[in-house]
Amino acid sequence: MLEVDAFYGMDERVPVAGLTVREDNILCEGDHLSEEGLTEHMAQSAAARAGYMALQAGESIRLGYIGSVNQIEYVRLPKVGEEITTRVRLVEEVMNIALLEIESHVGKERIASCRMKIFLEQ
Repeated sequence: MLEVDAFYGMDERVPVAGLTVREDNILCEGDHLSEEGLTEHMAQSAAARAGYMALQAGESIRLGYIGSVNQIEYVRLPKVGEEITTRVRLVEEVMNIALLEIESHVGKERIASCRMKIFLEQ
């Protein structure tokens, strides 16, 4: 289940990932992406950030696990055909745990946000 179909690189030192919502997406409900689908998109955007940062540092990509998702807010759910862009900002990193702030937009409209803790294997 692919919930990121684009990686746009860095925008003001923050990685940006994207997804165009398709009708055949398994996490769509009717004409929009479900809350679960939007959360999965944010998690996969965090994974894309981790992989990108590892490659930029010349390191191998490590397996990661979600430790927690907090302060999640859904303003609205994206409709089929809309493109989501998601920015993943590092708040703090201690050893193998990263605290991220994630914001998803359709155009300039913020549609969702959360804080996510990710644990990366050694």
